[in-house]
Amino acid sequence: MQRFLALLTWLAFPVYVWQGLGVRRRTTRMLPAQGPVMHEISGQAPAVSLLMLGDSSAVSVGIGNSEYGLAAQLAELISKRTGRAVRWRAAGFNSATSGQIRDHVLPNLSADPWTHIVLAIGTNDTKNFHSVPRFKSDFGGLLYALRAKWPEARVVWSPVLEFTRAPAMPPLLGKILEIRAAEMNRMGERLCLERGAVPAPRLPITDAEAGFASDGFHASEAGYRAWAEHLVGLVLANEPRLA
Repeated sequence: MQRFLALLTWLAFPVYVWQGLGVRRRTTRMLPAQGPVMHEISGQAPAVSLLMLGDSSAVSVGIGNSEYGLAAQLAELISKRTGRAVRWRAAGFNSATSGQIRDHVLPNLSADPWTHIVLAIGTNDTKNFHSVPRFKSDFGGLLYALRAKWPEARVVWSPVLEFTRAPAMPPLLGKILEIRAAEMNRMGERLCLERGAVPAPRLPITDAEAGFASDGFHASEAGYRAWAEHLVGLVLANEPRLA
């Protein structure tokens, strides 16, 4: 039934274009946060090396300072839970798709020994109306490339969030994109399980007013905090606690 609904969304493509252009006109384009994109937190050895890779969420679009972004807050939680030193880096760019991260970001990252990699990607694949087969090729290729470059890293994918919960989304547009997001997430989970990555459960959005930035689409500081708290247990699964 869900796949049938996804096919029907192509019939609603004119609505998607019309309402999408309206959202774009009304929404201020936000820049990545100011502050470091890599940092170290002192602690016990062995250190956790965390790479946050993806779209605008990876580079903390929506807030003023990167210390309150997803990568930094996740690193802080990892440090508190384990007592270990944490070295983190955020890599990606606003509006990135899976294929762009695979083709333009990943090849230019040095082969540092990252122990944990978190992927925040898929929203723009969905928003740009990429087909599921295209997402399979792009996201699946990204997973293969990560496995080739860091075969021992724990890779966790955070799936596409609920479009219907974003304040900037008109209800009909949000519903159209949500149907497509469900298909993207289904395919993404399958690819993760096939290719040595861990699909995270979808982030529950309990307070949209507090969780989204002023543009009604990106996360706020509180939203990034909730996101980090949602992921940290899965990122650290089977890791010893030293503290």
